[in-house]
Amino acid sequence: MAEPRRILIVEDDTDLRQMFGIWLKLAGFEVQEAGDGLEALRLLDTNPPHAVVLDLGLPLVSGQVVRQEIAAQAATRDIPVIVVTAQPGSHEYLKVACVLMKPVLPDHLVDVVRRCLGSGAQGLRS
Repeated sequence: MAEPRRILIVEDDTDLRQMFGIWLKLAGFEVQEAGDGLEALRLLDTNPPHAVVLDLGLPLVSGQVVRQEIAAQAATRDIPVIVVTAQPGSHEYLKVACVLMKPVLPDHLVDVVRRCLGSGAQGLRS
């Protein structure tokens, strides 16, 4: 049997991060969690995931900087990034697989992660 796909959840709200983790674990994914951008960068460097669920408003290092670092590194540039944010406005400039606006329903998050992993993450917007 294949190893489960590993998802890195980067969210500073502990309750929300844990809730996303539970949803994804119940769907069969392995989950890593980071509460700030610096921790996310460390995890990306030491154990790159198959996909990243990323909040933009993070302490220490912003979600935008985390996204830029993912894109800049050869080992991580092809990892699909799903932004989950409450920040209004256009997020096209981020060049990510998908942008989800909070609040996010469990089935929707799991479906988007699955689609990103299955499709190579091209062109998904929600």
